[in-house]
Amino acid sequence: MPIPYRDSDDLDELGIAGYLKIETLSVGYGYMGALFLINARGEPIEFTYNRIETPHTFLWRENDIKRHASRKLTSSLFSLCPKIPKLILCLAEEISSELFCNDIQLSIPVCRVAPAIKAASFSGNETKDELQVNEPMNLFWFPSKPHDDSLELKLLQELTSRGLLIEPFERASKGLLEVYGTKVGEAM
Repeated sequence: MPIPYRDSDDLDELGIAGYLKIETLSVGYGYMGALFLINARGEPIEFTYNRIETPHTFLWRENDIKRHASRKLTSSLFSLCPKIPKLILCLAEEISSELFCNDIQLSIPVCRVAPAIKAASFSGNETKDELQVNEPMNLFWFPSKPHDDSLELKLLQELTSRGLLIEPFERASKGLLEVYGTKVGEAM
């Protein structure tokens, strides 16, 4: 009688997920960002990073500076990244709906993630979904939620079952810290 097993190639066909992380620079005015790619097992595939200096002047509104920086950083990360993920995940508190609904168009689905207990603004162009895990999460899909039998949704389900819905953002943040130094508010 054969021993039941799951072939690792089954997970490889799910592809890779990209975690987009954008943070404020700790020194000066600007933002740093990373596109962290992992496979369905949570193993790192690629870590692409960049930063952008922003003007600090009365001519810019704060939200406009952040939107401009997010657009420029995201564009540079996408152009530098050597692999194409099946889907992009980002934190709704860091990435506004305008980035992918208005500023950058992608051919792959984008999912902004937010804990259900936190208020998160979203666009009418996004599809809202809920995910029941340890902590209920709101998912905001653009351009729309993938079909139930799609590789993208199977990849998200696999990542979620392994506790990898939010955790890779922490690794991306640590990677940015290693590359650029201290976090916001910490002395160098």
